[in-house]
Amino acid sequence: MPKSNLIAEPGKHEMIYTHVFDAPPAQVYRAYTNPEHVSKWWGPRTITTTVDKMDVRFGGVWRYIQKGADGSETAFRGVYHVVEDGAKLVFTFEWEGMPGHVLLETLTFEDQDGHTLLTDRSVFQSVEDRDGMLQYGAEGGMNESMERLEELLA
Repeated sequence: MPKSNLIAEPGKHEMIYTHVFDAPPAQVYRAYTNPEHVSKWWGPRTITTTVDKMDVRFGGVWRYIQKGADGSETAFRGVYHVVEDGAKLVFTFEWEGMPGHVLLETLTFEDQDGHTLLTDRSVFQSVEDRDGMLQYGAEGGMNESMERLEELLA
């Protein structure tokens, strides 16, 4: 069984990404909600991620800044809508380089005999936004982030 899977059906506003971790849900959830952990795994290896804001509660905001080797910076931000400790996070996601294109992301952390099935469901405002994210390399970026997270969890 593959560790990761991406489903993006043609013509739909969503993509669903799953990954199985060799760690319990509480540990994976902490890696998503602790700023020190996020900065170690979020994004490609070629960039540095800094957590500018991370208030993990209903209505709390998050903002991550990424810096490339050439010194260029970009940022991502959102607002938490659901926070269920160890089980579920729902938040908006917006790349500041393309404001107004906001998606709603739902993460669930499901126990599978001591392992975690992470399901990441992203709902976009349009099919074009979803397809643009895929063309930009979303799957490769998610896979690399999950590899980095696995290394952190080990």
